[in-house]
Amino acid sequence: MVNSHSVQDSSISNIPAWEQGAAFYVLIMLTGALIGPILAPDQVENTALRLFWLPSYAVTVGLCLLRWRDLVRVWPAAMLVALMALLAFASRYWSIDPETTQRRFIALSVNSAFAVYLGARYRGAALPRLLAMAGLWMGGLSVLFVLFLPHIGVHHGVNDGLWRGIWYEKNQMGLVMVACAVGAASWLAAGSDRPKLAISTLVLCSGLALATASKTSLVCLMLGVGVVTALAVMRRGGPVLGIIAVWCGVVVAGVGWWIWTTDSAAILALLGKDPTLTGRTEIWEAVAKACAQHPALGYGYNAFWGKESVPANWIRHSTGWDVPSAHHGWLDILLELGWTGAIFTGAVTALTGLIHVVRAGRSGKTEGWWSLAHLGIFVLLSLSESVVMTAQNLPWVLCLAALARAFDPTEASVTEPASPPNLPS
Repeated sequence: MVNSHSVQDSSISNIPAWEQGAAFYVLIMLTGALIGPILAPDQVENTALRLFWLPSYAVTVGLCLLRWRDLVRVWPAAMLVALMALLAFASRYWSIDPETTQRRFIALSVNSAFAVYLGARYRGAALPRLLAMAGLWMGGLSVLFVLFLPHIGVHHGVNDGLWRGIWYEKNQMGLVMVACAVGAASWLAAGSDRPKLAISTLVLCSGLALATASKTSLVCLMLGVGVVTALAVMRRGGPVLGIIAVWCGVVVAGVGWWIWTTDSAAILALLGKDPTLTGRTEIWEAVAKACAQHPALGYGYNAFWGKESVPANWIRHSTGWDVPSAHHGWLDILLELGWTGAIFTGAVTALTGLIHVVRAGRSGKTEGWWSLAHLGIFVLLSLSESVVMTAQNLPWVLCLAALARAFDPTEASVTEPASPPNLPS
């Protein structure tokens, strides 16, 4: 049996600086920072881009081997992640592009392993703090690019004048900054040892998310920071305030749902969107027809949207533009792994959220309710972006990290905030 006290000491208070730096490096790689503008400006995967990921894979394998005891401690989460990866691998046998499926399976497996490591190793406030520090560095670098390298940091032509920082396009920057802002808010709610730094990071990342003018990022930012703030207020206010807050939340949600079902077009207009969600509804209709052709197992992991894919090209022809994905996480999983993959992945996500809801009253304060906030963002984001079970994608990696935390017995037993690691700032 693992000694919870020794585990906590080794993973919270005494994570070596080199290990923190290694995790920091992999985390930034997963955001796509600088990769797009420098190695893949046309967003097409190439040999240089694949080679660029090899050091990250090597670091991840090293970290997992070195801290295998942490992964064993959260073995139910590791098993669920492994089953998802095995399903992706098995799909090569019915994939319409088996070579791509096998290659992307490797990326999925390595980054999923890093997600489990991240959730198991960085417990309590450590993970939100790591995200906040990553946001501070990437946010600061983005501001420098906007000011001194505007040909990279600012959009030209389409989305002219909008900030994209060190990413290929503004939506990437927006979603990464939202994740880091929520990390900063959670670090603050957990009782940050450096509250001024946490607040400064929250302001910087929120401001950069707004600078992208991405409506999706704005809604995700409001949801994530709102969840953290609401739960923190409820905890400090006692049970009476908690009941009032829950009642108000239910009323607001009910009214919002009524307004949406009554006049969704007006709401979309306020957000700067048309009723087709910038053509997404047309894509979804075409995708639904394609899913019906292979409902049980799909077309193979990451195989559907290839340039030579016949069914994908049919969708591109019917919609009249070069569609890169379904722009809907769950529809993409239906295309790739059918109802088998969609139901299994959805069940794992729902189970993760349920466990964190149950634990919120006991141990949520130790992490500033980061897991619940990120899961809320992830579910919302998955309805308009292809982020479910992706091979190299920060939202999915953080979702799996939340899964690992859900099955961590030491997280469930902690009742007071733990001291976060001393990351360089």
